[in-house]
Amino acid sequence: MTIQQPEKPENSFRITLELEESGQKLDAVLFEAIRAQDENLELKEISKGQFKKLFTEKKVLIKNQNAKPKSSINSGTTYVDILLSK
Repeated sequence: MTIQQPEKPENSFRITLELEESGQKLDAVLFEAIRAQDENLELKEISKGQFKKLFTEKKVLIKNQNAKPKSSINSGTTYVDILLSK
């Protein structure tokens, strides 16, 4: 089975979440994934306050729709796009 990736928005950074269990909250899983990646060092060093601001400014997207921090994530692959400031 092939998972189709949604189109990546312009000027964004994509994080792919691979979960074996559903029910985990997006904000906790995403913050961990941001800290673990090495492709965008500016995001890697983000503070919790700056991270929360990404959600309030609607810069976190799943399937090109605004994501809510306390949303449960399904198991499997989830593509999260973070809109970057220009």
